[in-house]
Amino acid sequence: METKKLVMGALVVFALFVIITQPVKAADLVLIGFQGISDAASAIGEFMTELVR
Repeated sequence: METKKLVMGALVVFALFVIITQPVKAADLVLIGFQGISDAASAIGEFMTELVR
């Protein structure tokens, strides 16, 4: 349990560090992540549509 808290804390600190030191790159990474989620949702929707036909 303690290791999980330590790892999560390290990830939060790292994320804050990247956001503060390189905000443009951080915004690009978030955009890429949301684009990936959007593409995956679109592909699942197309798959379901074709499955029903």
